[in-house]
Amino acid sequence: MGERDTRGPGRRAVLAAGVGGVVAAVTAGVAAAAAGGGDGGAAGSRTPEAAAPQPSTTATPSPADGPRPLYLGTYTTSAAQGIGLAAYDPATGAITGGGTLAGVANPSWLAVSGNRLYAVDEQSDGAVTAIALPAGDGAPTVLGTQPTGGSGPCHLSVTPDGGHVLSANYDSGSVAVHPVGADGGLLPRTDLVQHTGSGPDPDRQGGPHAHMVLSDPAGRYVLAVDLGTDSVYTYRLDTATGKLAAVSRAAVTPGSGPRHLAFHPSGRFAYLANELGDSVIVCGYDQDSGTVTPGAPQPTVPSGSTPGERNYPAEVVVSPDGAFVYVSNRGHNSVARFGVSDDGGTLTLVDAVATGGAYPRDIAFGADGALLFAANQNGGSVTVFHRDASTGALAPTGAPFSAPTPVCVLPT
Repeated sequence: MGERDTRGPGRRAVLAAGVGGVVAAVTAGVAAAAAGGGDGGAAGSRTPEAAAPQPSTTATPSPADGPRPLYLGTYTTSAAQGIGLAAYDPATGAITGGGTLAGVANPSWLAVSGNRLYAVDEQSDGAVTAIALPAGDGAPTVLGTQPTGGSGPCHLSVTPDGGHVLSANYDSGSVAVHPVGADGGLLPRTDLVQHTGSGPDPDRQGGPHAHMVLSDPAGRYVLAVDLGTDSVYTYRLDTATGKLAAVSRAAVTPGSGPRHLAFHPSGRFAYLANELGDSVIVCGYDQDSGTVTPGAPQPTVPSGSTPGERNYPAEVVVSPDGAFVYVSNRGHNSVARFGVSDDGGTLTLVDAVATGGAYPRDIAFGADGALLFAANQNGGSVTVFHRDASTGALAPTGAPFSAPTPVCVLPT
């Protein structure tokens, strides 16, 4: 299993403008329908030992009115042609549409800020692209692209003030900074920080592999998760110069291969998904110093599940109230649910629910946390779950929505 095949994608900001235009454009193209991707890869052929949930009949619907935009990150080197454009009903979870925004190569991770969408171009000559989202009728348009200075960017995020886009170059193991212009477009890169080191896994950790970069909840520090060096790096961003200054480095168990991180609402804890270690770690976080203190790893699937096989946990998200943590299990084809202690410092695995698709790479909440979306990369589909706010239980809203090679799902 190659490195590029096992990657994927903090969570993206909520869209503040441009909803009407995108929904109108998608709705107009519903008749075209979405092209379904085929099941692919060995991971997609296995039957998970995960709980098979019953379709939801009692879940509380979202209070939002009308359809909302849904964006899908993809690989254009596979079955997709660009960024997937769809819409979802926040009450039922039903997805409609099937349009595509072409012109971005391998847009495997997406982030939104106001009426701008940002995408990585995951290629050997890595780049990031800015896209304008219309306020009225019309389709999204590409504003421009800037090189990241590295290879294989697989993640990006927007700083809380909207002033900079941060990107993680997986193949070359570096982090790039791009200022955001007055029109929401991207300006030339102001910094490129190169990680060094390696890990014990010869196939996956021969060098640094930056997999995620995001700001902490207070916007004081920038954290970069590196799968290749088994590290979480803390930086301080100078917003005037766009330069990153190293603050600290937290090391996890060698061979863990940390991938993604998500914060508890309190900001005092963060949850780290380890792709190679098949685990999740509760990390203490000092908001004053930016210091990350990793705890002990714990499994993301019930005991006895797929013994001896790697599970490749991918994404980790935290419910808006901080009561539950969810982790996507690609090998197990499931989403794990963890209960969170009142202080946020302890996770308890409750269950792992099958997604009904193969290789769920990304998961994300809808606008109010009542829906959870799962992008099944090898199954060519997106599964939508109703989420019980009290218990955190997931129940599918219906059959998965067909989409070619979805590796990032961004409901707004």
